[in-house]
Formats: sequence, C-alpha cells, structure tokens
Amino acid sequence: MSRVITSIDQRGDATVVRLAGKIDMSRSPDLHKAMLDLCEQKPAHVVLQLAAVSYLDSSGVGTLVEVARRVKAYSGKLTLVAPNDRVRSIFEVTRLDRFFNIAATEEEVLPQ
Repeated sequence: MSRVITSIDQRGDATVVRLAGKIDMSRSPDLHKAMLDLCEQKPAHVVLQLAAVSYLDSSGVGTLVEVARRVKAYSGKLTLVAPNDRVRSIFEVTRLDRFFNIAATEEEVLPQ
C-alpha cells in the first residue's frame, strides 16, 4: 500500500481510499501506482477521503486528474471528500473544482 494511502475500504458500491500527509513529488509516484492498480479493478465509485491530506502539489493534482479520467473512461464515478481549505483552494484556483465532484463529508456520498 502507498505511504500516502492509509486504508482502502468497501462501502456498498463505493471504494473509500483514505489519504494522509503531503502528496508531493516524492510521494505521488506511490499514490499513482496504487490508484492505477485500483482502477484496473473498475470500482463503480471511488471515494478519495482527503481530510488528512495537509499538502498537495502539482504532481499530486496531476495524479488525481489522471485517476479521474481513468475512472470516467470505464463509466465509474470519482468523488473527492473533505479537502481542507488549503487543498480545496488548489482545486478552486486551477478551476478543477469544476472537473472534480467534491463533497464536504462522506455521508453526502456514501450509502448509510
């Protein structure tokens, strides 16, 4: 498992991937490989829990964009959940908040 990924859990048709720490050039390759491996399984809904992510650089953003494109290619769904203000501002400044489905809480997107 990637050093950035703390857990992967199944909740109904959703695969919840919990990320933590800094997602930067030194850690993005691990995340990239783990997420591409996950995408090969074609989960119906990938939920990336970002609450514990303290920093995201351009390499991390690029990884998330590629994952989103792969999920979309097999008609899956990707949701980013609970990015802190600093991480969310990166998506807003780059206008990727229009590209990604971003939710404030897991309860908004996961079956109860």
